[in-house]
Amino acid sequence: MTRPVLGIIACNRIVGTESAQAVMDRYIRAAMAYADVAALIVPSLPDLMTAAEVAPRLDGILLTGSPSNVGTARYGDDGGEGPFDEARDEIALSMVDHMIEAQRPVFGICRGFQEINVALGGTLRRDTSASDELIPHHAPDGVGFDAMFDHRHPVDLADGGILATAYAKPSLEVNSVHYQGIGKLAEGLAIEARAPDGLIEAYSARPNGAPLLAVQWHPEWGTENDPDAQTYFHLLGKALRGEL
Repeated sequence: MTRPVLGIIACNRIVGTESAQAVMDRYIRAAMAYADVAALIVPSLPDLMTAAEVAPRLDGILLTGSPSNVGTARYGDDGGEGPFDEARDEIALSMVDHMIEAQRPVFGICRGFQEINVALGGTLRRDTSASDELIPHHAPDGVGFDAMFDHRHPVDLADGGILATAYAKPSLEVNSVHYQGIGKLAEGLAIEARAPDGLIEAYSARPNGAPLLAVQWHPEWGTENDPDAQTYFHLLGKALRGEL
């Protein structure tokens, strides 16, 4: 049988001395292996294509994490620290709208979680590793790359939510590698998980009948050794098959 085709958003990165469309392998492998899908990389090149051209040809979209931040003007703010990727902002936020219009699943991880909220009218806060009101949501500066993903905290799952039902337990221990998070949650999104400080860590919705599920943490990191992380991608596979 033909497997569903998942679009995976690319970032604009510099590889050597050249510009490149890049997606870290871990996102692609985790999605293909544990959602059991084929995949296509969606370039963030709004000068050469539109989301409207691509969305109807995909069975779903995964908006990945990235070192870049969503441009602050996208949620009515200014300033903020980069790096930014305005071309990704343009394609990703437009993809959310067009995938929902096409009634196709929309899933997000880290930056993708933030993008979806912004696309639907929400805002971001930029102090999740520096606020006295919050627990640290990122490892201290200067640690190694792998050690960043060793920084973890629990999240409480919302009773009756998609995640609580899938995991059949009230909480998870998740990695935490983000400097930004949800400010105002977009209208229509249901909270799926919160950190101990109350920060929203996951949400879901079904706008226009399209399954939508996004998490702030990184289930694609070390997925092969983490059944809880695999569950997120199992849910993605179900959504792409009309079973969620």
